[in-house]
Amino acid sequence: MNLTPSTDTNRFSRLLASRPWLLADGATGSNLFDVGLLSGDAPELWNIDHPDRITALHRSFVDAGADIILTNSFGGTSYRLKLHKAEGRVAELNELAARIARQVADASGREVAVAGSMGPTGEIMEPVGPLTFAQAKQAFAEQARSLAAGGVDVLWIETMSSREEVEAAVAGAATVGLPIVCTLSFDTNGRTMMGLSPSDFSGIEKALVPRLAACGTNCGVGASEVVACIHNLADAMGPDVVLVAKGNCGIPQYVDGAICYNGTPELMAVYARMALDAGARIIGGCCGTSPKHLRAMRDALDAHTKGASPELEVIVSTLGEVSTGARAQWGGELSRLGGAAAGANLKRGSGRRSSSGLI
Repeated sequence: MNLTPSTDTNRFSRLLASRPWLLADGATGSNLFDVGLLSGDAPELWNIDHPDRITALHRSFVDAGADIILTNSFGGTSYRLKLHKAEGRVAELNELAARIARQVADASGREVAVAGSMGPTGEIMEPVGPLTFAQAKQAFAEQARSLAAGGVDVLWIETMSSREEVEAAVAGAATVGLPIVCTLSFDTNGRTMMGLSPSDFSGIEKALVPRLAACGTNCGVGASEVVACIHNLADAMGPDVVLVAKGNCGIPQYVDGAICYNGTPELMAVYARMALDAGARIIGGCCGTSPKHLRAMRDALDAHTKGASPELEVIVSTLGEVSTGARAQWGGELSRLGGAAAGANLKRGSGRRSSSGLI
């Protein structure tokens, strides 16, 4: 059975085939904090408790020019919802997340794709931890079915860090037959928390069944690192792979008891243009990215003609410094030793951990 949707019938695939670039939305968590979400709360429960606030956030991103909006379901697996005693509500919360976003997209007056956000389970997988591939695949498949039932166009696996969880998430998502996007967070000296580099991700992606509709990076440690990562991904993956850049809005800072991001709309506009030139075809924002930032990104992309990939020192001088590891990868040094920061303990963290978080 062929589960691959045709370009004619799938909204996401059709948009991707017809446009040189697409604008994805901004942050979910940091924007919900601005309207009352508290640290430790499950944003997925707001699909029930405050659907008007979720609707308003989606609408603000569409009004700012987003072509793709992500559902409020990042922590929607049974493993994440278990932390809030809601593990039995996977179908309810994910389907509603999709329906809320679908209604906003359909009322926009233009073609907007809805992406079903699927984040890490927060569990440690075998062989280091207790979570088996079968259990993880089942959890992601349950979430994927619910998102598909609510009307998403694409399943969007994000903020991953380990090979095992990427493979389980893609296997689970593949059970519903929608296009799949997967992004990793290269937030640890040019690698994921579990040590994967952009080159490693290329090897993983080429072995996935099905292959991804798009892949790339999200979150991370700032716009400059994301643009450098896109360059490194483009080098590793080649021109035929659709790349995604969804970087944080500048650098996180702790101010008056809260995490804030120092990125301005002007900085995010430059980031968007540089990400496009570096090879990304889907560009958006992650933590800290507001509708105002996204509007600046849209205007910048609309006015921009794609050029040559920026040189590393231009990225650094414009957006900020990049990590030692990203620099090494840019120069072709792909080993952990060659890209290690001064004083790094390469034995530490050799086991695998699984990321979790709120974006």
